[in-house]
Amino acid sequence: MTLKLNTEKRDPKTDVDELREAGKVPAVFYGPKTESTSVTVDKRDFVKMFREAGETTIISLAVDGKDVDVLVHEIDYDPVSDEPRHIDFYVVDKTKKVSVAIPLEFVGESAAVKTLGGTLVKTLHEFEVEGLPGKLPQSIEIDISALDTLESTIAVKDIKLPEGVEATADADETIASIATQKEEEEVPVEADLSQIEVEKKGKEEEGVESEE
Repeated sequence: MTLKLNTEKRDPKTDVDELREAGKVPAVFYGPKTESTSVTVDKRDFVKMFREAGETTIISLAVDGKDVDVLVHEIDYDPVSDEPRHIDFYVVDKTKKVSVAIPLEFVGESAAVKTLGGTLVKTLHEFEVEGLPGKLPQSIEIDISALDTLESTIAVKDIKLPEGVEATADADETIASIATQKEEEEVPVEADLSQIEVEKKGKEEEGVESEE
């Protein structure tokens, strides 16, 4: 699936704040054989498209009547509004593999959590894969129903990836596991009666002195 996004060439010296106020997002695209080029995209169009594309779907940038195949490489978000302030697009060759981090989506129900009282621990939320740009999935499903005992774990090597996509992360790296809580017994603290008596005696003596 390839999505299309219209762009406009941008002078790097243009006031980016004015562009943002006009509903535009400054961006740049570049690649191994592509010179860095400054453009702008419509903010609403990009946000809508990115919800569908994510960082692993090829986007066709329309630039001066030509189409440039890219992936979203990096987005700078406003810390207050959480809206995109700047976008980096990476130009890809559909015939060459790329390495990207794919987000993980946890699905299913764990018997170890539901019936054995364990706690699900998610160690990874994404991991690196390598594949042709057109083969990359938007996310990878992790079925936690495989966690049926308190000792069971799910590692990178346990995940079946789409044909043509390989994990570059450590195969033995844990994605999810089960943790158990050990109840700590409360040890009663024995009162030091001798100390209490000394303190009590001291107060009584203070009382006598004050009366005198």
